[in-house]
Amino acid sequence: MKFRPLHDRVVVRRVEEDTKTKGGIIIPETAQEKPMQGEIIAVGPGGRDEAGKLIPIDVKAGDIVLFGKWSGTEVKIDGTEYLIMKESDIMGVLEGKSSSKKAA
Repeated sequence: MKFRPLHDRVVVRRVEEDTKTKGGIIIPETAQEKPMQGEIIAVGPGGRDEAGKLIPIDVKAGDIVLFGKWSGTEVKIDGTEYLIMKESDIMGVLEGKSSSKKAA
């Protein structure tokens, strides 16, 4: 990807959720909610305080995070949809969750 976020912004790719319920019912795409989990793809250098000192961002590329339903701005870069949001829109990092997709 050739995009570098500025300040305290991060680029997030939504993590796809299952399209089946535990009982095996397939949920149509029109009834699915957008996932509120994503993988951090890129991070900016951080924000600045009143004195101009750089405050680094707590998340790093590869982290799986939770964010609000209406957080961020959806953009399409190289045909892939991403969210660009401020670090403050991220509610937390899911520890121990791998960013790689499950094998079928």
